[in-house]
Amino acid sequence: MAAGLLAGRLGLSAIPVYIGAGILLGPGEPSFAHVVDPSEGTELLSRLGVVFLLFFLGLEFSLERLTQARRLTLVGGAVDLVVSGGAAIALAVALVGPSSEALLLAGLVYVSSSAIITRALFDFRRLADPETDLVLGVLVFEDLAIALFLGIAAALAAGEATSPAAVASSAALALGMVVAFLVASRYAPAVLDRVAPRLEREQLLLATLGVAVGSAAVAEIAGLSEAIGALLAGVLISGSRIRDEIEQELLGLRDFAAGIFFFSFGLQVDLGGADEVWRWLALALPAAVAAKLVAGYLGGRAVGLSQRRSLNAGAALIARGEFSIILSQLAVGGAALDAAFREKIGPFAGVFVVATTVVGVLFMRESRRAGRILFPGRRRVTDGEPRSR
Repeated sequence: MAAGLLAGRLGLSAIPVYIGAGILLGPGEPSFAHVVDPSEGTELLSRLGVVFLLFFLGLEFSLERLTQARRLTLVGGAVDLVVSGGAAIALAVALVGPSSEALLLAGLVYVSSSAIITRALFDFRRLADPETDLVLGVLVFEDLAIALFLGIAAALAAGEATSPAAVASSAALALGMVVAFLVASRYAPAVLDRVAPRLEREQLLLATLGVAVGSAAVAEIAGLSEAIGALLAGVLISGSRIRDEIEQELLGLRDFAAGIFFFSFGLQVDLGGADEVWRWLALALPAAVAAKLVAGYLGGRAVGLSQRRSLNAGAALIARGEFSIILSQLAVGGAALDAAFREKIGPFAGVFVVATTVVGVLFMRESRRAGRILFPGRRRVTDGEPRSR
């Protein structure tokens, strides 16, 4: 609660403050205020936080809106993959040379954080903005890409070979689940609107939680992240008449779980080894921020957004988070990887995630002001802003 109040007084999103509190109070360096250790309880609440964040985001996007945004997903995701993914590979090869380690490092640098970006979109009231569809599309595209990449990364870390057939099978399973949910979203609202009036309030809320958590579990089994499963569950319900009631009743639970997620995330960050990877960070941070800004801007322009909206999209994609930490943990335990790399990747990922989160949230907050400075002149009606006089 104190972290949220502090963020409000500073005019910031609560995300960096929650993460900072976790770092200060957690077992890593700096350790002068160590009072909390990660546990199975904090991990469970953390995962529920991600589920609720993405579930609520899904409630804002009906099947019709997502269908209309399919071009944004494909074009924006492809541009992001070429620009951000290409920059990440070039950076990783420059730091560690062409190797399995470079591929893991590139994945860590490339992928944005669905959870952090989603919370920031809520905090800054950007859900209705035109560029938010593009941001969501890129996140879905990255989620699908990273779902495939995680299997390859695990095999590389363990020194195992991956066959093209295995990769193709994982891709088919992941895409099949997404298609199945989108098809179900066409018919689910009518069924829900018939069933919901027969349920008590508590039964309705429990059923909703079951759909969100169950969809996340199915997504994880299918090789996707639990985040994309929760997002699709929200889309499944978004067209029903009970959507507003569900959103209102579960809003407090979402905010509580999200706070636990970001705090727990901070508990895993150890800044003690940051001085050993300063060269990596000095190169990676500006490159990662610039790549997402450029990718979002180019993607926005490619789908017809204004210069200002395109800049907003790039700023929204900067933050890295849960996937970067997962890949770093995978690398740390990778017996087939170089020992020196395994020692550096943990501290690097911790500082990298915190830094991009802070920079990303600040850039998102200031992107509209920056857009007015960088792109002065008459404003387009499609920007959703009044015309300048």
